[in-house]
Amino acid sequence: MMLREQRKRKKRRKIWLILFLSLLLMLAIGVLVVWKVFTVEKVIVEGNELYSSEQIENLVLNDEYSWNSLYVNLKYRLVDTGEVPFVDAVEVSLSNPHTLRIRVYEKGILGSFYISSIGQNAYFDKDGFVVETSVEDISDVPKITGVSCDSVVLYERLPLSDDSLLTRLLGLTRTLKKYELLPQEISYDDKLQPILIYDNIRVIVGSDTYLEQKIVRLSGILPKLSGKTGTLHLETWTPDMRDIIFDDQS
Repeated sequence: MMLREQRKRKKRRKIWLILFLSLLLMLAIGVLVVWKVFTVEKVIVEGNELYSSEQIENLVLNDEYSWNSLYVNLKYRLVDTGEVPFVDAVEVSLSNPHTLRIRVYEKGILGSFYISSIGQNAYFDKDGFVVETSVEDISDVPKITGVSCDSVVLYERLPLSDDSLLTRLLGLTRTLKKYELLPQEISYDDKLQPILIYDNIRVIVGSDTYLEQKIVRLSGILPKLSGKTGTLHLETWTPDMRDIIFDDQS
């Protein structure tokens, strides 16, 4: 009887040993596959405008294990990696074991005010909300000058003294963004009329009347003024006018 029990125990131990060794073998194979197969050979970046693809790649592949595509994918799914300036979210997925796809959701920035009280730029979106404050100057985002904005609160609307001015500013920047004509600077004169500054070209827009039609005309004219210096007058333009005055100071 005892001999039979001993044989049963030995058999059970043998079965458990086989199961344990099988599990170790599967784990070893799994580790080997992850180590050898999931390597980053190609990175596809989408949705980026403010940052270059190379900058986004460097932000995502930022530690000693980032050569492993599966590790990077799980890291951005399971771990809070912190905020990136001017970016709402970053999504990382695998197209295949060797290809990472990075989808960037940037904050929709349309312009900035320099806030002297904090020594930083306040960047605002299409609805006039402050989405970021930073010492950085983004070259493709127009600076707004000639309008007083002394202080801001992050994620709140720009506290301009005149609400109608903010409405006009947002309408202008949204239209310029639509036609990919955002200038380096939007400067307001003493009558609070906007002047667009593109390198050595100043464009006097005037009132909001026929604003979109003015910007459409500007999109056709501006490339022809490349290399020139002067002022383009749109302040008195109407759809009935064929000619637009350009004061050439080249």
